[in-house]
Amino acid sequence: MKLFENINELNGTLENSVITIGNFDGVHKGHQALFQQTIKKAKKINGISIVITFDPHPLRALGKSGPPLITRRDQKIELIQLANVDYIFCLPFTKEFAQTPPKDFIHNLLVAKLGMKAIIVGPDYLFGKNREGNIELLKKEGEKLDFSVIVPEWINDTKTGTNRISSTLIRKLVMDGMVSDIPEYLGRYYQIRGKVIRGRNRGGRQLGFPTANIKLYDELCPKFGVYAVKVECAEGIYPGVANIGYSPTFDDHIFTIEVHILNGFSSDIYGTRIRVNIIERLRDEKKFSGIAELSDQIHKDIEKTQELFKGLIE
Repeated sequence: MKLFENINELNGTLENSVITIGNFDGVHKGHQALFQQTIKKAKKINGISIVITFDPHPLRALGKSGPPLITRRDQKIELIQLANVDYIFCLPFTKEFAQTPPKDFIHNLLVAKLGMKAIIVGPDYLFGKNREGNIELLKKEGEKLDFSVIVPEWINDTKTGTNRISSTLIRKLVMDGMVSDIPEYLGRYYQIRGKVIRGRNRGGRQLGFPTANIKLYDELCPKFGVYAVKVECAEGIYPGVANIGYSPTFDDHIFTIEVHILNGFSSDIYGTRIRVNIIERLRDEKKFSGIAELSDQIHKDIEKTQELFKGLIE
């Protein structure tokens, strides 16, 4: 797999390629299906598979407020790499690039530079200046330039068979706290990433439960509350309990993400980046009468989390 962050990094031209293009925020099961179809088609024609995506999100490049991202750039690239395509082009999206006429995008980039013989995109794919390019245009140009256009049907979840897997739906589930449903759409748990910073020294000192306080790196924050989580750090992977919100018992009105890592974890991870997989929402945030009542509730949260992970293992 080769990653290019600018088309000018590619020396010369490519040939006999099968391409899929999109923002691919979340790299959900629908996106993953496009990648696999791209790889399959490339093998069929003895060609190469290419994924083209963009950074930043086109709406933001145009000065508009885009949706909160499910996966920021680094995680998105990591997840696309897992598909084992031959080439990934994560191209800078600028106001100038947005002015590219659709036919120029097809002729000059996709065909002349990347040697496209087939393109695989979703039914709603639009591109080029003012989003004037569409599936119909692609098919017309394909007849002239000898490339095929493949438009797979939407991928639905396996539970209902009717909910189209989309980034919009996944964002709503995360913001509604319905994180246990997320694997049905992502093929994995929703993950937040962040740097462990110094907190207010109340977790271990006041409550008896030391916490890793996270400076959130991701944009899409789950609904405030307490969650069972799986923490990935340099020391390994551990179960944990996370509080996301304002910790109303302390009444300081400061947003925090605090993670108590279980299984006797005691390593110093201040200043490091960790990954927190959000497994299940345990409860809402609540203002307790004091430290003792809050501590009792945390004990219950930990017990529930341990039972949950025991069930997942079994």
